[in-house]
Amino acid sequence: MRRPKAQNPVVGLDVGTTKICAVIAQPAAHGGLDVVGIGTAPSRGLRRGIVVNIDSTVEAIKAAVGEAEQMAGVEVAGVYAGVAGGHIRGVNSRGVVAVSGKDREVDPTDVARAVDAARAINLPQDREIIHVLPQNFIVDDGEGIRDPIGMSGVRLEVEVHVVTAAVTSVQNLVRSVNRAGLAVHDVILEPLASGDAVLYEDEKELGVVVVDIGGGTTDVALFRNGAIWHTAVLPLGGDHISNDIAIGLRTPSPSAEDMKKRYGCALTALVPAEETVDVPSVGGRKPRQLSRQVLSEIIQPRVEEIFTLIARELGRAGFPDAATAGVVVTGGTSLMEGVSELAEAVFDQPVRRGVPLGVSGLADVVQSPIYATAAGLALHGVRGRAQAETAAATDDTRFGRLARGLSGLLNDIF
Repeated sequence: MRRPKAQNPVVGLDVGTTKICAVIAQPAAHGGLDVVGIGTAPSRGLRRGIVVNIDSTVEAIKAAVGEAEQMAGVEVAGVYAGVAGGHIRGVNSRGVVAVSGKDREVDPTDVARAVDAARAINLPQDREIIHVLPQNFIVDDGEGIRDPIGMSGVRLEVEVHVVTAAVTSVQNLVRSVNRAGLAVHDVILEPLASGDAVLYEDEKELGVVVVDIGGGTTDVALFRNGAIWHTAVLPLGGDHISNDIAIGLRTPSPSAEDMKKRYGCALTALVPAEETVDVPSVGGRKPRQLSRQVLSEIIQPRVEEIFTLIARELGRAGFPDAATAGVVVTGGTSLMEGVSELAEAVFDQPVRRGVPLGVSGLADVVQSPIYATAAGLALHGVRGRAQAETAAATDDTRFGRLARGLSGLLNDIF
């Protein structure tokens, strides 16, 4: 049975190091996503999350979006693209302004001025701000305020998380999508999108770390009190595990990748001693048979290194114990046996594997850690469009425009 065509579809495009994934969706009645098309293509034009070959990236984007379009039975014109890579930096900033509204009542103009003050950080010419994410507002001495509009006070303060990226890296991503014949509606930080897709609201409130282990990078985001407090991108991922296997077992890279997916385990203690695997050799030599534990002994140190670096990063940022609700591991590598158990040992926290939540339509396919980022990007697009439609219904006054701008800013996080 052919699925009904999507009305005004939203496309999330995850441009990754190993694969490019497109998810076509539309808003669902329950506030989530109704996924109508999914497409993936091998990615050969990126290294560690950064575009290094535009032509290869363009071809892969065309293939992934084309496959999703065919499944959905629609043509799409634009996408919400994810950005990651070692060039991403996140800093917390603060802005303070005097309340200028009538009767000292905070209005959208004051909030916009406070956020502008917070984003005024020293930035080199080769970097640009891609997100300014409000964490909480302070009116005089009242802290922890989500929405200060209408409150009385003399002084308005806002704490924000500012995400910056290398200008050229973002331009190359946008150029690749444009050359594939698509517009870029927005560029979104990938760990932010992954968090939106896989986290429950109570986890965001208590404090949770999202770890998205991709092919070339591992994306990290700390959510607390419903807002994002820390982001980081480590230049390590599943490709490094495959490379370790290829070198350690002297086997071709494609065979190493296949062995990792089929027999890989991140915790040697979980592998029975009697299990063996066939290892293809290089140079036309005969395949060898090795214990599966040997394969696991190569994988475990690399995965352990990734988690240890994340724990150190959180400690260095001043958030060693902020993840009260634990850690959520997602991304393709999280499918490997033993990853959650090893993460629990390193972080000394409860760990679960994250899959996209609140998804209907092709839910059986998309409910996998592989599609977490693309689903989150589509969700971002659906929410953005809903805010724009609400805005269009509002009278187009100066105050109305300010209120809409602020609503978009706050809803992006809260």
